Amino acid sequence: MRFTVYQVSRKGGREKNEDRMGYCYTRDSGLFALADGMGGHPEGEVASQLALQTLAAMFQREARPALKDPLRFLHDAIIAGHHQLLRYATERSLVDTPRTTVVACLLQGNAAYWAHCGDSRLYMVRGDKLIARTRDHSYSELQETLSQVVPIGERFNRNVLFTCLGSPGKPVVDTAGPLVMHPGDRVLLCSDGLWGSVSDAGITDLLAQHPISDAVPELVEQALRVAGAKSDNVTALAVEWESAEDGDSSGGVSTLSLGEEVFASTIQASMLGDAPDELDDAEIERSIREINEAIQRSSQKRR
Repeated sequence: MRFTVYQVSRKGGREKNEDRMGYCYTRDSGLFALADGMGGHPEGEVASQLALQTLAAMFQREARPALKDPLRFLHDAIIAGHHQLLRYATERSLVDTPRTTVVACLLQGNAAYWAHCGDSRLYMVRGDKLIARTRDHSYSELQETLSQVVPIGERFNRNVLFTCLGSPGKPVVDTAGPLVMHPGDRVLLCSDGLWGSVSDAGITDLLAQHPISDAVPELVEQALRVAGAKSDNVTALAVEWESAEDGDSSGGVSTLSLGEEVFASTIQASMLGDAPDELDDAEIERSIREINEAIQRSSQKRR
């Protein structure tokens, strides 16, 4: 595989950043994920981090170097994250369980697969067209969908989710794919702090017209400007798919030289209780160095 990735997260007007994001990959498979810890419940930052850690741990265990069933993996890994949150709350005798949304995308072979629970979104842009977007697990989105079939009177619970990880009932997990990727396709994962302030058209236009290294920070800044002092956390991770036959791209990631057992991840294993509130690519430089060292070790072993 060959891809370019860019990610950034901002605290906005909140006291702390409860969003988390990251990616991991092997030679033949890549996992990109984002989680948004839910306010109104305890330890949102723990919920989002634990969800990503669970995804990454299961990916490392099962992607050797590819997943046998990408859609089943996504579903099972998200549900496993849910059970980890329930276990976390039980072990600490918490009155309420930490909760989070999650969206994850797998790139494997020449196809994309994705899954989500809650209202963190995935957008896929090809050329200047939005060709796919997740549908939020919210009452407002549900009512919007139903209104296309039957008349609906007064709307209610506009921003209330009907499912998430850590909830009392079993989470609803929607999966999609495979969708064959074309060179230049761009996938954006984002929290509601972004899409709640920037329209789908605005997101599509920026992703279509600019490199993701320019589009992603501009989208985040737009969201912060529109939302103002009361802005939610704003987090975005974008991936641009490239042809494996292309030459080396500036700043891109190539997995062609990885050995079958090499696993690389920017998702930290700790709970990140003291994580900085402002996160961008500078925060993962250490992880990238570790990834490059793993690639070099793998190449040396194969000589």
